[in-house]
Amino acid sequence: MSEYRILMSVNELRQQIGRADIAIVDTRFDLADPAAGRRSYREGHIPGAVFLDLDEDLAGAPGPQTGRHPLPDVAAISATLGRLGIGNDTTVVVYDAGNGAIAARAWWVLRWLGHEHTRLLDGGLAAWLGAGGALESGPASPETTTFRGDPQPNLILTTDELGADVDGIAERRLVDARDRARFRGEVEPIDPVAGHVPGAINLPFNELVTPEGLWLSPAARRSRLRTALGDDRTSAWAVMCGSGVTACHVAIAGLEAGYVEPRLYVGSWSEWIRDPGRPVSVGEG
Repeated sequence: MSEYRILMSVNELRQQIGRADIAIVDTRFDLADPAAGRRSYREGHIPGAVFLDLDEDLAGAPGPQTGRHPLPDVAAISATLGRLGIGNDTTVVVYDAGNGAIAARAWWVLRWLGHEHTRLLDGGLAAWLGAGGALESGPASPETTTFRGDPQPNLILTTDELGADVDGIAERRLVDARDRARFRGEVEPIDPVAGHVPGAINLPFNELVTPEGLWLSPAARRSRLRTALGDDRTSAWAVMCGSGVTACHVAIAGLEAGYVEPRLYVGSWSEWIRDPGRPVSVGEG
């Protein structure tokens, strides 16, 4: 599979901002204060940007057997995208506060809905401001359009699939994007059980970006993926995290490095542990 670009630089966005066929989407979100992202958007955002909320738009309501961020209802998210001026042929540029952790989920949801023209702003709003980019306040008023979602089930890995073949999880090349201490089960600040899915591979998404939130060079990202997955870029693999959000970051890194597109375990760790009968591993492996 050939490498291709999903990331967009601030300079590239500067050259394209204002075009009628481009929609810029702010996805800032704070897990500790879910209302903070929308509040920050209203206070100041990249000119023309609209807003998508992780909890309200990019995920559905969690249930007793789901993870914290299940898939959104197709009709609901399609209607929201159309209301925000995003059609099936619109080029979309998503961003968050910096490292792309939340924006990557927006990229993936659009891709799952069959949209193939989504880019992610490298470094997010922090990079935009660092380059002297202007902000505007208040909500945008885009011209509404129609978005027709066409869900791609081949992009999803389910708990039922994993649970039916626990001994074969290692062969699935399941990459967990959580930080290493959480993966090893040393700490768990969010979910009630610590550890990881047996056979999973750990590649924290935050090891693919600099402390400033810019993505590492393509060569550096390829090196980290090679350490996790080896040189085989054509065999199937999958990504997961705590709730199917930051895993999308690793999916982008893999695609840009020329690996075949992974499936997303949407439920991720927060769904896996809903059933106490499912096995849990701690430590490195």
